[in-house]
Order: sequence, then structure tokens, then C-alpha cells
Amino acid sequence: MINNTRTSHEIHATPPGDLAIWFFIYAELLAFGVFFVAYAFARANNVELFNESQQHLNRTSGAINTLVLITSSYFMVRAVAAIKQGLSNSCARWIAAAIGLGFVFLAIKIAEFNATFATGISLSTNTFYMFYLSLTLFHFMHVILGMVILAAIMVKALRGGYSAENHIGVETGASYWHMVDLLWIILFPLVYVIR
Repeated sequence: MINNTRTSHEIHATPPGDLAIWFFIYAELLAFGVFFVAYAFARANNVELFNESQQHLNRTSGAINTLVLITSSYFMVRAVAAIKQGLSNSCARWIAAAIGLGFVFLAIKIAEFNATFATGISLSTNTFYMFYLSLTLFHFMHVILGMVILAAIMVKALRGGYSAENHIGVETGASYWHMVDLLWIILFPLVYVIR
């Protein structure tokens, strides 16, 4: 029988968390990577259109959301550190804080989407908005999925389901959440900033 427990003193020969999540993460990174490459090619062929359309995006909202997700990833780092010390309640509080910032991210994005749709912009407005809305909505759904995963992990932590010796679930959730953060860190400058 394979022993899936890890102690805080082990050095990871494999990525943290369950190996299955890494297959999922790599698949998601590949999907977004294809989106990003397609965006770059479309932009190269329509620089003026992309630059002009980009001016209508709310860069402040995008920048705030970048800070929100980076901070939430830090909270997940703290959650993993807490559970490695056997501090289940502290771990759950850090996860709750990360989820709270996930809600902040969603609220800001919903306000941004509402403002965009209120001006009559849609997926069919032009190539830039097709990419902008597709990428940000796709990422939005990943944030929601991440929050659901973190909520399940938080509940299990509150019930004492993790320990210093067995915390793979917390590492797994943190790995997924860090991927969501990484994707936004690439998406924000690519779509909102680079001209």
C-alpha cells in the first residue's frame, strides 16, 4: 500500500499535492496557452483595433484584481504552512481569507462585465472583445471552481481531516489556486496593458 502522508521535513520529489491535480493543471495551462497564442496572432494582425478597444478596459479594476489574487495566493501559502504545523483551525482561517478574496475578485469582475455589456459590447463586437470576454469569462469560471475546491478543503480542515502528517488535500487545493493566480498574472498584462 502506498503511503500518501508527508511530513513538513520532506523535500518534494514531485509537485506538492495529489499528482492528478497536476495533470489537470497542465491541461488547463495548455488550453490557456493556446488562447494566449491565438490572441497574440490576432493582435499582430489588428494592432490598431486592439489598441483602440483596449482603451475602454478598466485597467484599475484589472490591477486591483491582480493584487487581490496575489494576496489570496499568499493566504494559501499560509494555510499550507499552518497545516504542516498541525494547526487545522488556523489553516481553515487562511483558506477562508483566500475564499473571501476570491469573492472580491468576482465582484470586481462582475462590475466590470456589467459596465462592458451596458455599452452594448459583446463577443461579436470585434476580435479584441471576443478574446477579452472569452479569456476573462473562462478565467472567471476557474476562480469559481477554485473557490468551491477551497471551501471543501476548509470544511474538512475544520473537521480535523488534515494533520501535519497528512495534508495533501490542502497542498492540492493550494496548487490549483496558485494556477488560477498565475493565469491572471499573464492575462492581465497581455489583455489590459501591453500595447
